[in-house]
Amino acid sequence: MSQTTIEGEYYFRKMEMASGFNFSKDGKFQFFYVYGSVDRNAAGSFTVAGDTLKLKSDKEPGKDFTITNQSKNGTGYTIKFTHPNKYLLKHILCIFVADGKQREEFTDDNGQVHVDIPHCDTIYALHTLYPDVPTIVKDDKNSNNHFTLELKPSLEQVSFKDIIFKIIDNKTIECINNYFMDSTDIKFTKQ
Repeated sequence: MSQTTIEGEYYFRKMEMASGFNFSKDGKFQFFYVYGSVDRNAAGSFTVAGDTLKLKSDKEPGKDFTITNQSKNGTGYTIKFTHPNKYLLKHILCIFVADGKQREEFTDDNGQVHVDIPHCDTIYALHTLYPDVPTIVKDDKNSNNHFTLELKPSLEQVSFKDIIFKIIDNKTIECINNYFMDSTDIKFTKQ
């Protein structure tokens, strides 16, 4: 199956959710997603192998937050997020991994999380309104326990890392695995 067989516009709609792709002859794509107050987008390239469609977004996965400050202070672990839109600060999931065990905590209304644990190997951050590949805040080589992060504009983009699409026929593309849309049985239809 060649790339030109999926050329064109494909859409998925479900109640108040709308999403679509535009695939061009030169192997490029554009993507949009609208659901309530959340708008997302992406652009990049695509490849086709048999009935499998793979997307490579221009967005670098796992880089949705920038660490602006880190230090070692007191006990436990504290993560503070900053952004002008305070609503966005309430929807951030922090994942603390220690000795192979995972603990998940959401930010409070001020964009902060504190956990009283003596040791943590790795910390990840993921925005639940804009899910994508989690950002590593701390790895096992970092001994800091206080972090300040700011949300990057790339948050609204989708990286499509490890997302696979199946080409069902010349008019339908199915999303096999999904972390970026709040839906199941996602089939994009050519217009």
